[in-house]
Amino acid sequence: MEFRARQPTGAGREGPDEHGEPRRPRGARRAGRITVSTNWETADVLKSPMEICWQFDYEIGIEKLRNLYAKSKQRQWDAAEDIDWSRPVDPSKPILDESQFLFDRLSVIQALSPSQKEAFTAHMSCHLLSQFLHGEQGALMTAAALTHAVPDYEGKLYAATQTMDEARHVEVYERYINKLAVIYPISPWLKSLIDVTLQADHWVKIAIGMNMVVEGLALGAFHNMRRATTCELLRTITNNVLQDESRHVAFGNVYVGESLKDMHPDDREDVAEFAFEAVKLMSDAQGGARGAGRRAPDPGFLQMLEAVGIEPKDFLASLKEAGASGLRAEMPPGQIHSFKDLMMPALVRVGAITQRSRERFAAAEIPVWEDATRLEALEDDETGAADLDRPAAG
Repeated sequence: MEFRARQPTGAGREGPDEHGEPRRPRGARRAGRITVSTNWETADVLKSPMEICWQFDYEIGIEKLRNLYAKSKQRQWDAAEDIDWSRPVDPSKPILDESQFLFDRLSVIQALSPSQKEAFTAHMSCHLLSQFLHGEQGALMTAAALTHAVPDYEGKLYAATQTMDEARHVEVYERYINKLAVIYPISPWLKSLIDVTLQADHWVKIAIGMNMVVEGLALGAFHNMRRATTCELLRTITNNVLQDESRHVAFGNVYVGESLKDMHPDDREDVAEFAFEAVKLMSDAQGGARGAGRRAPDPGFLQMLEAVGIEPKDFLASLKEAGASGLRAEMPPGQIHSFKDLMMPALVRVGAITQRSRERFAAAEIPVWEDATRLEALEDDETGAADLDRPAAG
């Protein structure tokens, strides 16, 4: 894999940016009272074995895809014009409900001074939102890949609209995080999962890796963040993004299911193996499907701790202490469990989990939640897109 150093964007330029906001050099941004170096930026070049498919049959044969494409055209929004960017953002105030992350109950956080707590709040929010930003760029690239790889005309049309959606998401999160002042590096597990997806040898794997696994997780995360945030600007942004993401996940659910029906059993097993590896990579990074195990190391998160004056070893010791005392982060009422409620039932329903791969999930101690009752109660009959505001059973 080839890495090429990239000069920080904006270096040597003066005056406001294209939005009329003060321009900050990427090499040294300021959040609160803390200056953080972000000279981690590089360009990463991947090679993909994906085939490109022409399609000269222009008949649309999957009605839900026709409807998804129509909804996508109707619900385009402009990140520059349809968001009120004049609303203030104070990075020292809690942007997210910290109680759901457990951090406010850790002894190492409780021991911080008020100014350090403010800095931790700001930087933790920056780190989390940075992952959304990087993930949206990954989704932009996978959607573009699907546009040229999917075999059906209606699939190409929809994937093209998703590519535009993802470009808008990158734009809107980059602009919001600029108000907070720091963009942190992508978490290694997230980059690995997106890299594996981008380098897959079949478009169905790309749709599973991004539209069903990554965006299945993101759909629940966006819903929960919209409910938890105290920032009206972030709530508006997230609400708009959430409407797009529900269509993206529906595309994976509808289109992958149709394609797997016609696959040779050997090819279906190959896809199921890819789905297992993608879910396991994500599950391992998040401390297991229930989030109770050890999480994968994240250099960007450790960089965030150091920026606010917390020794990483002290933070990890405090996490272990909390775990030993039985302290667990609990999801507030009304929130979505992405693994249990959305992602796993969808994978089972489309046939991406086979009997053979079930044995692999069992060996890895990853539950195969297959009850799609809640997922189906959320889904729109016309498009298959999940409406997370709709009351659901369970």
